[in-house]
Amino acid sequence: MIKVLMLIFCSICLFSCQPKADKITVLTTDASYSATLSQDGQLALISTANNGVQLWSLEHHEIRYQWIHGNENNSNVFDTAISNNNLFAATLSHDSIAIWDINSGESIGWWSLPSYAQSVAIANNSHTLIGLADGSVMSLLPDKGLIQFLGHTEKVNSVAISDDGKVALSGDNNGQVKLWHAQTGQPIHSWQLNSRITKVALSDDGQYSFAGDITGNGFIWLSTSGEKFSQLKINRRQMTFTASRFVNNNQQLLTGTPSKEVFLWQVNSGERLKRWQVNVTKNSQNRGAVVYSVAQPTLSNVSSVSSQGLIESWDL
Repeated sequence: MIKVLMLIFCSICLFSCQPKADKITVLTTDASYSATLSQDGQLALISTANNGVQLWSLEHHEIRYQWIHGNENNSNVFDTAISNNNLFAATLSHDSIAIWDINSGESIGWWSLPSYAQSVAIANNSHTLIGLADGSVMSLLPDKGLIQFLGHTEKVNSVAISDDGKVALSGDNNGQVKLWHAQTGQPIHSWQLNSRITKVALSDDGQYSFAGDITGNGFIWLSTSGEKFSQLKINRRQMTFTASRFVNNNQQLLTGTPSKEVFLWQVNSGERLKRWQVNVTKNSQNRGAVVYSVAQPTLSNVSSVSSQGLIESWDL
C-alpha cells in the first residue's frame, strides 16, 4: 500500500513540475494525421482530415497554401516533410508521393509507389526518400529519376537524408539501421538494435546518425567511422520516438514521443537535459497527444507540433 501511495505521489509531483509552454498556437481543430515543423520554426505543414494539407506561415499565422494530394479534399496524407532550406515539401499517402515548391506553391511532381509507403524525408535539393513496407527505400530526385535501395528485409519505418542529399539513413521492423549513399544505393554502415525501429535522424551535415527502437534504446553513431558515439540514458522500460532532430550545432538531440513528451538530450553523453509535456485542448475527446515534429528555432527556445493541432514553444 505504501509503495502504491508513493508511486501516485511521485507521478503527481512529476506532472506538476513540468514547465508549461510559453507560447501555444492553434493550427487546426480538425483531426490531423501528420505535421512537420521547419528547422527554423517559420513553417508548419499539417495534414488534416477535412481540409487537405496546409502549409502555414507561423510568423504571420496564416495559411500560405492548401494542397490536395489526391482527387478529393479529404486528406489521405499520413506523413510530411520540409527541406531544411524551406524550398521543398513532400506529402506521402500509402500509395503515392508528391513534391511541392514552397516558393510558388506549385507541385513539382506526383509519383505512384510500388508498395505500401511508411515514411518520407526530403533534402535541400528536393532529393526525397520513401520507406516502403516491402523492405525497400525509394530514392527519388525529380529531375534525375529514382533508384531503389534493397538493403532491408523488413518494413522500413523511418528514413532520413542529409541536407545535401548524399547520405541516407533508414530503420526497419527487424531493428536494422542502414546508412547508405542516397544517389547510388551503396551501403556505408549497418547497425542492429534489439527491436523495431520507430525513428531515425541524420544531422544536417550527415556526420551523426540516430536511431531509436520500441524497447527504449536510443543510439547515436559517428557516420564516417560507424562507431557508437553515445547511448541515450533513458532509464525507462520503454520509450518510443515519433520525432527527432539534431539541434544546436549537433551538440544536442531533440525528440518527441507518442505520449505527449518532448525531451532534450546531450549528444556526447546521452544525458537527458530537459523534459516537457505538450497540452491537450479542452474540447478534445482524445486526452492523448502524439508529438509529430520538434524544432529549435533559436538557441533560447524549442518547439513542437502535436496531434492536438497545437504548436507549443518553451524557453530554455
